[in-house]
Amino acid sequence: MNNSIKLPKKLMLLGAGELGKEFVIAAQRLGNYVIAVDRYPNAPAMQVADCSEVISMLSADDLEAIVTKHEPDLIIPEIEAIRTEKLLEFEQRGITVIPTAAATNYTMNRDRIRDLANQQLAIRTARYGYANSLEELSIAADLIGFPNVLKPVMSSSGKGQSVIQNKDEVEQAWNYAIANSRGDTQKVIVEEFIDFEIEITLLTIKQWNAPTIFCAPIGHRQERGDYQESWQPAGISEDKILKAQEIAKKVTDALGGAGIFGVEFFITKDEVIFSELSPRPHDTGMVTLISQNLNEFELHLRAVLGLPISNIAQFGPSASAVILASEKSDSITYTGVADALSEIDVDIRLFGKPTSHPYRRMGVALAKGADIQQAREKATRAASKIKLV
Repeated sequence: MNNSIKLPKKLMLLGAGELGKEFVIAAQRLGNYVIAVDRYPNAPAMQVADCSEVISMLSADDLEAIVTKHEPDLIIPEIEAIRTEKLLEFEQRGITVIPTAAATNYTMNRDRIRDLANQQLAIRTARYGYANSLEELSIAADLIGFPNVLKPVMSSSGKGQSVIQNKDEVEQAWNYAIANSRGDTQKVIVEEFIDFEIEITLLTIKQWNAPTIFCAPIGHRQERGDYQESWQPAGISEDKILKAQEIAKKVTDALGGAGIFGVEFFITKDEVIFSELSPRPHDTGMVTLISQNLNEFELHLRAVLGLPISNIAQFGPSASAVILASEKSDSITYTGVADALSEIDVDIRLFGKPTSHPYRRMGVALAKGADIQQAREKATRAASKIKLV
């Protein structure tokens, strides 16, 4: 037991969305001081942090200015679009970057993490190729075969992702991917379409001085490349869970550092196939706000601070369903919250985003049930009752 850990710590959160908001709440409960940073004011995590900064996180000068101003103990990235080379500099100065600056650099781009898994660690992934232009994409898509899946190498929450059914859809998919790419790259990844039974997230907790541990696997369903609902436990066989844990440990060991990783897999009839990885709490893991004794944000906090995690208790069939905006607005009001909360074992999180646009995630409904189907139905029903007006 490490009795030398001193709190509070000064934490700088790069990216202040809904996942960051829950992390800040967890950090505040242990008295830490948090600076929330994003590219727009009044972002969700800023509403609960001690202070905030609005900058372009792709600007090395802007990052330098706020780190010099605040001198944080830890820098905790929550999004992909960050000038990661600057994080390496901060780490060399003695600031802890979570999970590490090198790991953040790797995982900000889908190409690097895919190459690490497939080429260096010999882990089974979907067959894939890269393209920097429409012409290159046409060639790569032909080589992999149709249907295939196209994604920007840098994006958040699955934005820019589409399934290409045939050659006629390649140009439209390219335009969509580039329009939704984060950062300053025009690179895309095209990959084999996997006919999977279920897609899972395995929340993997890497600790500084204790073994890597795992949450029960989380199943999820996506539309437009973005998560719509998730449930825990995912209901896959013990041998597939162990295989997923083995792969997740192998990849996170290669990345190093500490914190929670959302490791995604395709589960087919016969295989466990590595998909991608986020070095931070995962959107599908919001189900843990109702399904576990320690949610993913509390687990992330404990891991990065070096605090013990004595056990993770899973409370049984649980689900989350997203609350989406249907139109563009900068005046957000919700109705139906009372109706949604009238059902037993249902909870709601409204993120407090200052603006909406079609399909923007504005909140999440959480539910427990007698079985997974009931939990999913309750969460979906609760989410459908909440309207933006």
